[in-house]
Amino acid sequence: MVINTNLSSLSAANALAQSSSMLAKSLQRLSTGSKINSPEDDAAGLAVSMRFSAQINRIQAASDNVGNAISFSQTQDGFLQKVNDALNRMSELAVSAQDVTKTDSDRSQYQSEFNTLQAYITDVANKTYNGVALFAAATLSVTIDGDPTATTKFDMTSINLNSGNIASAVTTTGAIDISNINDATTALGTIKNAINDLATFRGDIGANISRLTMTSDQLSVLSQNLSAANSRITDVDVAQESSQFARYNILVQAGTAMLAQANASPQSALRLLQ
Repeated sequence: MVINTNLSSLSAANALAQSSSMLAKSLQRLSTGSKINSPEDDAAGLAVSMRFSAQINRIQAASDNVGNAISFSQTQDGFLQKVNDALNRMSELAVSAQDVTKTDSDRSQYQSEFNTLQAYITDVANKTYNGVALFAAATLSVTIDGDPTATTKFDMTSINLNSGNIASAVTTTGAIDISNINDATTALGTIKNAINDLATFRGDIGANISRLTMTSDQLSVLSQNLSAANSRITDVDVAQESSQFARYNILVQAGTAMLAQANASPQSALRLLQ
């Protein structure tokens, strides 16, 4: 029997230290809800999780871009609905101006409303969305992926109200008018062409919104799947970890008791000296 080196105490102390460390780690996991609280917990898992988290954030940014593009297109269509109402009324006025029972004085009243509607459409053609022209010749390329390249952009069909038949229907240079029957007949043809162009524009906007909505759904599913994969790496299973916590808690209590016993065992040497 030796008293200078208590091997049992050293062994019990080492076991207690290990159990205490595992208990502290289990407690940290339960309190944070994460299996990886430091690189030493799972170095490879942490690296994968960091890449997943960054990709998820980029996908969310791309999803926001797509959502803003959908709002942009919906705003375009909202204006075009009113332009459609204006053109329909202008065509109605053009037909009314061809009434042989109307005088030129009557037609001047029609012309006044006709000019007001032209001015309204001209104003709409210059509207902006957050400083970006709603109706311009420039094509807007929407980023639709978290890792964008030249091939992962969607070019929305441009809607230009400042050219073509719609511009002809509201132009101030060589303007169409309905001040007499002949001019009203000519104006009606121009307005009908403008209505046809408008129908095409609204169809293009519908196609843009449909494409962007599908992309938004795709990004949502991708983000969900990546989040699930990241969760399997980082999130703690509370039921399993609770069992581990109970285990380590018992080991710490048992280790503490055994260390006390190991420290007391050298005292038996005193009996030999009595």
